[in-house]
Amino acid sequence: MLLVECKNIKKSYGHRLILDIENLCIYDKDRIGIVGVNGAGKTTLLKLLSQRIDPDEGWIKLYGESSYISQIEPPEKDTIQQEMASKFKVTETYRESMSGGEKTRFKLAASLSQKNAIIFADEPTSNMDIEGIQLIENSLSEFSGALVLISHDRDLLDSLCNKIIEIEGGKIKTYSGNYSEYIKQKTEEREFAQFEYEQYIKEKKRLERVIISTREKVKSMRKTPKRMGNSEARLHKMGNQKAKANLDRAIKNVETRIKHLEVKEKPPKIEKIKLDIEDVQKIYSKVIIEGNGLNKSFGEKVIFKDAQFQLENGAKVGLIGPNGCGKTTLLKMILNQESPIKIAPNVRIGYFSQELSILEENKSILENVMAESVYEESFVRILLARLLFKGDSVYKNVGVLS
Repeated sequence: MLLVECKNIKKSYGHRLILDIENLCIYDKDRIGIVGVNGAGKTTLLKLLSQRIDPDEGWIKLYGESSYISQIEPPEKDTIQQEMASKFKVTETYRESMSGGEKTRFKLAASLSQKNAIIFADEPTSNMDIEGIQLIENSLSEFSGALVLISHDRDLLDSLCNKIIEIEGGKIKTYSGNYSEYIKQKTEEREFAQFEYEQYIKEKKRLERVIISTREKVKSMRKTPKRMGNSEARLHKMGNQKAKANLDRAIKNVETRIKHLEVKEKPPKIEKIKLDIEDVQKIYSKVIIEGNGLNKSFGEKVIFKDAQFQLENGAKVGLIGPNGCGKTTLLKMILNQESPIKIAPNVRIGYFSQELSILEENKSILENVMAESVYEESFVRILLARLLFKGDSVYKNVGVLS
C-alpha cells in the first residue's frame, strides 16, 4: 500500500538548493534509512515527507496517519498510558526535567502508542544508553508499519532497514538492503567510477599526444631544396601540400574523437574532519579532578551517596550508566565546582551539552567560537576549516545548521 508519494520536489535555504527530487514513493513494508554527509538535507527530507514543512516546488501526498520523533523537538503527546510508561521506564507525563535519554524514550513511547501507518524518526538513539538503544531497536522491529529513519548508528540501520536512501548533491538514490549492503554497493560504484574516469583521462591524453606528434610532423616537413629546378620544385611542393593536408585532416579527426569521448567526471573526494587539540597551558598535577563523599538528591530521589572518583592527568574517560542515573548531573557538579569536588590549578574545563545550550542560534559559527576562544580569529578559522566549515560558511547562523 502506498503511504507517501512526491513529485518534482525542490527545497532551498537562501541561495542553496538543498533537495531536488524527481519522484519518491514509500510503501507500507518499507523500512528506510536516510544517509548522507552532515548538511546534505536528511532532516529536511524527513520533514518534507512528513509534511512538517512545505517544498518550494512540487507536491507531496501523505496517505494515512504518521508520527514524528525528533532529537530536539518535544513529543507530539504530553501523556502516555501506564503500560507504555512502564515498558519504556518513564513517567506517564512528559517533563522538561527528564534526562535526554528519558525524553527520547518518552517520545518513542508516545509515537508507538498512536499505532500510525508510518513513523518518521530523526536520530532516535540520541542520548540513549545501551539498554535504551536495544529497547528502541526491539520496539521499532516489532512495529508493523513503515519506518523512515535517520541515524548515525550503523548497527541500528543494519537491523531495521530494508532500503537506504542516500542524499548527495541534493539528489537522492535508493539502494536495496540494509546499511552494510548499501556500503558494499556504494564502494563498488565508487571504484567503477574511478576506473572509468582514469580510462577516460588515459584515452584523452593518448589522443592529445597523437595531435602533438602529428603537428610536429607538419612542422618538420622539408622545404623545397634550392638546387631543384622549377618543375621538380613544383612537384615537391605539391607532394608536401598533399601530405600536409592529410596530416591536418588526421589532426581534425583526432580532435573530433576527443570531443566525442564520453566525459567521465572525477569522483568527488569525501572530506574528513581533521582535529588537533593543542595544550593551552601545561598541567603538572597527577590528579586533575577528584571528588570524595559526594551526595546529591532531587527530592526523594538519591543520585549520589558518599560517592568518590578521580580523573588522572591525560586520562580519557567514558561515563556510562542507565538514563537518569546522574551522568549529566555529575558533569554539571564538576563544571560548577560543587563541594567537595576539587579541581587542580590551571585546569580549564570545556563543556558541550546534549541540548546544545552553549550555542547562540542567532549568531554565526565564527561568533559563537570567538566568544570563548583564547586564540586569534586566523587560528580559529583554520580550526573551523579542519572541521569542514570553510570560506563564507563560517558566517552562517548556527540556527540554520543541521
